[in-house]
Amino acid sequence: MTPPNAVPPQDATTPQDAMTPQDAMTPQDLVIRMLPPFAGWLALAALALPGGSPLRGAAVAAFLAVGPGAALVGICGPALRARRAEAPVERRDPNFERHSDLLERLMLAVLLSVSAAMLVATVLIAAHAFSGDRVLLTLTLLTTLAAFCPRLRASPPTPSTAPGTAPRTRKGSTL
Repeated sequence: MTPPNAVPPQDATTPQDAMTPQDAMTPQDLVIRMLPPFAGWLALAALALPGGSPLRGAAVAAFLAVGPGAALVGICGPALRARRAEAPVERRDPNFERHSDLLERLMLAVLLSVSAAMLVATVLIAAHAFSGDRVLLTLTLLTTLAAFCPRLRASPPTPSTAPGTAPRTRKGSTL
């Protein structure tokens, strides 16, 4: 008879749990994940304010600048963090890798947001259904959908990029 708190042994035919403790979502992760869609719905709510309201313009501009891109960067976050930035030989900033990765994710979020806004606007123009409200609504819906998408996992290291070996090209290099 086995004790009630005993863990059954894993055999070769039993699949491992798909979710490890490090993959579990914390409440803080959930809040961060839901910030871009919340900003989109807040921007949509701000459309009820008068047309010249600075608050309305700020809410819409802030969402359009980073909202959709932040949700998309959130999807590929683990894959982006798998390969950290490399510091130059002479290090003046001890936190170079962290600052470089944050700047990379911020710029990627801004550029993806602008690209998504242009793509949605172009599609709506081609469909003869363009309006600012429709662009904002479509981007908010896409951002909400992206926030609920599962995160991409980093691919396992290949023999050429195994820990302790130098990668073929540096992150951010042109080679």
